[in-house]
Amino acid sequence: MSTEQGSHSHYRRSLGPVALTAVGLGSIIGSGWLFGAERAAALAGPAAILAWVIGAAVALTIALTYSELGSMFPKAGGMVRYGQYSHGSLAGYLAAWANWIAIVSVIPGEATASVQYMSSWDFGWAKALYDGKELTGSGVALASVLLLFYFFLNWFAITLFAKTNTAITVFKVVVPTLTAGALLLSHFDTGNVTGNGGFTPNGWSSVFTAVAVSGIVWAYNGFQSPLNMAGEAREPGKSLPKAVISSILIALVIYVALQIAFLTAVPAADLKHGGWSGLSFNSPLADLSLAWGLNWLAMLLYADAFISPSGTGMIYAATTSRMIQGVQENGHLPGIFGKVDPKTGIPRPALLLNLGIAFIFLAVFRGWGSLAEIVSVATVISYITGPVAVMSLRRLSPELPRPVRLRAMPVIAPIAMVFGSLVLYWARWPLTGKVIFIMAIGLPVWAWYELRKPWAELRPHLAAGAWMVTYLLVMAAVSWAGGKDFGGRGYLPGGWDIVIVALIGLAFYFWGVRSAWRNPTLLEAERELGATPADEAGEGEGGDGDRVKAEVGV
Repeated sequence: MSTEQGSHSHYRRSLGPVALTAVGLGSIIGSGWLFGAERAAALAGPAAILAWVIGAAVALTIALTYSELGSMFPKAGGMVRYGQYSHGSLAGYLAAWANWIAIVSVIPGEATASVQYMSSWDFGWAKALYDGKELTGSGVALASVLLLFYFFLNWFAITLFAKTNTAITVFKVVVPTLTAGALLLSHFDTGNVTGNGGFTPNGWSSVFTAVAVSGIVWAYNGFQSPLNMAGEAREPGKSLPKAVISSILIALVIYVALQIAFLTAVPAADLKHGGWSGLSFNSPLADLSLAWGLNWLAMLLYADAFISPSGTGMIYAATTSRMIQGVQENGHLPGIFGKVDPKTGIPRPALLLNLGIAFIFLAVFRGWGSLAEIVSVATVISYITGPVAVMSLRRLSPELPRPVRLRAMPVIAPIAMVFGSLVLYWARWPLTGKVIFIMAIGLPVWAWYELRKPWAELRPHLAAGAWMVTYLLVMAAVSWAGGKDFGGRGYLPGGWDIVIVALIGLAFYFWGVRSAWRNPTLLEAERELGATPADEAGEGEGGDGDRVKAEVGV
């Protein structure tokens, strides 16, 4: 029995569709709903409503590609594995690195969000937590306690996690819904929407930028969480797609209602100087509640500012530990990080690694806003492998079991790639360049494990991953040269820059699909799933062909 076989046998398949939907919804409704409405309105004005709809369309399209992949490979840390299955180590590692950066940095971000909201409590010690720009020393200390709390709840058992998370998620859904309803009933000023520059006071480019950097991508990225918990899912072929799609659609309704409530509840006097971009609420929704005499709602929001981000932080502490295990099983971390405690079903070494990384992020980035932009762009980079991988595997391994198989996937996948490319461009230069540089920082880890291999073995991995490396370089160049509305030098005229980015996305989609190859990781997966006889899978790639048939129910 292999190490991977042994570790996955310790997972408890105890999460059904409701629990997995709670995982997804609990990840989506975190700190984003507390800050997102104001940040989106500051960028796009009333058109921020459309930004949430566009963000949901992007997330749903991409999520559909990952739902097929998740049902095919119901393993822990699924999101860091799919690129490895289709393209080998280089593309697989880059996708996993982007994914991990995007998710692990959310954990200190949620703790920071809680502390920032707490700083507006009417207590001297609370006001000393945040100086208006970043957390103070006492704020960092309290956020560190929250990090320990998130990881403590994940340390003992997946059943404790599931019960705790479901209860927290119910609260997280009820409070935003109640907030939207109360604000809409207390003050509904349509003049805010028609005046102050109209529906799109800063132009349509600001709407697209709001999708990328205002916390919208940050929020919807929570659809990944059920997929990363696939190793603990009952009937993953049915429960995973239900959980992913349901969580996005429920969240869309909640976020649009909150955005409308925020837009119509802002006092007209606050928009006279500077319009929407001049807003400066410390605790946006709580401040509006107090403005209209809803003291009870403000108190509830102050409490939920601790509960909602904490719930999301707890979920991400769980999912990132599964991602680390997936990276280890891809061959890019020491073996200890693939171990799962046999009694609790928890990958404890991976959990500890992520705790340490979360503390580092907390020390470097002490404000919610400074983390939100980086997380959002890294998230988009991690998205691009799903559309390419799902169609690559249809070409390479049509015989693999696919509990979820959409007939429209040949159309959905390239559209998802275009959407991902557009959102990356909308994030604006130089942010796009900075995050792409962060992607390059992770390459030495890949090099440590891969460059020691013989050239004949390494070459196909490099050839298959060239499309992704080139894609990142081209997107950085296009972002730099693009329209001034998106932070570029203006070498690409407005309107045409969108067309060019869409065509680039399509070109790299087709290159990526054609670059896929039957690499050792895919051959191993085929043997595990019984898709091909062991003697057809090649020699020297490892054994145990039937080792997880019982685990995945084939």
